[in-house]
Amino acid sequence: MLSTGALRAHLLAARLAGPVATPRETSLRSYRLFAARDPRVLLGLAPDRAWGERDLLRLMADKCGVSDDPGHVSGPDVIDPERTLAALDAFAERLAGAAERRAPVLFGTGHPHRLLGFYAGLADALSAAGCTVLTPAQGRCVDITTRFGVRTYNLDYVRGVALVREPGVRVPGSATGAHTHSPLPVRAVLEGAVEARGALPELVVGDHGWVCGAGQLGIEAIGLADTDDPALFVGEAEGRVSVAVPLDDGVRSDYYRPLTRYVLNRACLSQ
Repeated sequence: MLSTGALRAHLLAARLAGPVATPRETSLRSYRLFAARDPRVLLGLAPDRAWGERDLLRLMADKCGVSDDPGHVSGPDVIDPERTLAALDAFAERLAGAAERRAPVLFGTGHPHRLLGFYAGLADALSAAGCTVLTPAQGRCVDITTRFGVRTYNLDYVRGVALVREPGVRVPGSATGAHTHSPLPVRAVLEGAVEARGALPELVVGDHGWVCGAGQLGIEAIGLADTDDPALFVGEAEGRVSVAVPLDDGVRSDYYRPLTRYVLNRACLSQ
C-alpha cells in the first residue's frame, strides 16, 4: 500500500504538485477568459453566478493553493499537495460508492497521451467490482471547433476510456487520441446511449469537458484539473462537479501510476 507520506513525496518529486510546469501567466489568462464566459475555458459549464477574475483567483487559491495575489503575474504556478491528497481521498470515496452499488460508469479524457493509463486502471478495478464500464457511440463523429477551425473527430475507447481521434489516425489500442477541452464528446456519448436505449452513467470520471459537460447535465462527475482549468473548480463550488483534484495534468504518463494505486487502495478496490 502506498502511504499518504509516500504519495506526497511523489507529487512533489514528479511536479504533480508544488511548483508545477503551468505558467502563472497561462492560469491568469484562463481566469480572464472564464470571467468573460469564453466557451473555450467554460468546458461546457454554465455558471450560475458571475465570476470575476478576483473571485476566480480567490477560489483557485482555496481549491488549489495558488497565490491569491493579483500582483503575482509570472513564474510557475503552485499547487498545495495537501489539497491534492484531500481531493484524491474524496475522489476515492466516490469510486468506492459507485463500486458498492455497482453503478454504470463512464470514463473519458481529453489528455489521452498523459492520463489514459490512470483512468484505465480505475476502469479495470470498477469492472472487476461489478460495475458496467460504458462504451456507447463507438466511432461516432463529433465536430469540434479548434484554433484551426471546425475539425471532425471520431469517438473511440481504449481499455474502457473514451477519447477522440482524428479520422484516419488510429492505431488499435493506442493512446494517440487528440487533446481536447470540448464537452461535445461526452454529449455525443450520452446521446448515443439514449438512442441505443442503453444504460446512462451514474458517474463520469475524467477531465476537461468530460467532467464539466456531464456535471452540467446533472450527472455525478469527478476528475482532475490543472491550475488553468478553473471550470472544474467552479463546477465543484456550484455543486455540479462532485470532486475536482488539483494537479498538473501534463506530466509523463507513468508519473500517474502511484495515484492509481493510492486511489484504489483508499477505495478498497485494489486487486
